[in-house]
Amino acid sequence: MNPFESFKMASQTLIANKMRSALTMLGIIIGNASVIATIGVGEGAQNFVSDQISSLGTNLLFILPGSPEAQRRPVFPPQTLVWDDAKAIAEQVPAVQAVAPQLNGSELVSYRNKNLSSSIYGVTPELLPVRNFDVAKGRFISDVDIKGNQQVAAIGSEVAERLFGTQNPLGEQIRVKNASFTIIGVMQPKGSSFGTNLDETVFVPLTTMAYRVVGQRSPFGLKVTFINVSITDESQMKIAQFQIENLLRLRHKVKGEDDFTVRNQKDLQETTGAITGALKIMLAAIASISLLVGGIGIMNIMLVSVTERTQEIGLRKAIGATQQDILLQFTIEAVILALVGGAIGTGIGVSGILAISALTPFNAGVSPVAIILATGVSGGIGLFFGVFPAQRAAKLDPIVALRTA
Repeated sequence: MNPFESFKMASQTLIANKMRSALTMLGIIIGNASVIATIGVGEGAQNFVSDQISSLGTNLLFILPGSPEAQRRPVFPPQTLVWDDAKAIAEQVPAVQAVAPQLNGSELVSYRNKNLSSSIYGVTPELLPVRNFDVAKGRFISDVDIKGNQQVAAIGSEVAERLFGTQNPLGEQIRVKNASFTIIGVMQPKGSSFGTNLDETVFVPLTTMAYRVVGQRSPFGLKVTFINVSITDESQMKIAQFQIENLLRLRHKVKGEDDFTVRNQKDLQETTGAITGALKIMLAAIASISLLVGGIGIMNIMLVSVTERTQEIGLRKAIGATQQDILLQFTIEAVILALVGGAIGTGIGVSGILAISALTPFNAGVSPVAIILATGVSGGIGLFFGVFPAQRAAKLDPIVALRTA
């Protein structure tokens, strides 16, 4: 019997037993859908984290107070950075393009009878180019505002919407910790970054934040939460980081462990990429167990099928079918079940990825490699687990088979 006839007969047998065939394919369907959806979600998570880091700006260094060890502890590190550190970096490190110190806080923002808990950032004008912020209306904090400790504020788009609705907020007064601030600008929507909604932020002059909101008075200078540094060229990142670290050690008179931490944006991307990549592989491996279970299901059902079809096998052998013919038919049946189940599972997996992309911030992608791999593996599993039942059917003695029937 030629392969086409074997394929035709195997297809007819599967169609004649629709319920059994559907239940046999169920494990493969679930396995394929799980693998494809998991890999897609994993890629979406990688893209999401990468976008979050890219949204911070380009060619950035972040200088944080406290040693690297202090950064890992679940406590607030000591405030060891001051505004003068940022000024020294801008003046003495040639590879630096701009430096933006930042003093963060969280306060209740009020306008008439409306209140909103918001992040308050004390900043300088350099924040705009360093962190890729844009102003939608009005203007941003200026050097004049910094020098005069002006009580002015640029607000995020969601702050403007929740406090003012359709009203133009420019020129209006808001209250932050018993101090009035005149709104001079509304920022372009920026979205969230590492759990912080930047659209719910109020930007005020760094000096005003220190002296009127935080109430900071320090003999060592104006303390800052961290310092953003943009570098002129990516090739200069390592050099700039080395120079900044040496400069801060001299300024802080460090003799032992550093009291600051410099983090490289590129290193941060590589670290998070490695973590999300490992998670993606782990989740795909866990989902692949479903494919193995589906293959075992195919073998079990095919073994039952051999027992049920003993008379058919005996009759076919009695009229001249060879062992190869029987072996080929049962193997084809197993492979068809696996491939059709893989195709259905692929469709479900792709639909799941599209739904996740539409309903979550994860830009999950459909990976052609994952589809080819999952479908190929499911076909291989059907072939592998279908061989043993097929061999058992092929080796049945026709006389014994007919007597048993």
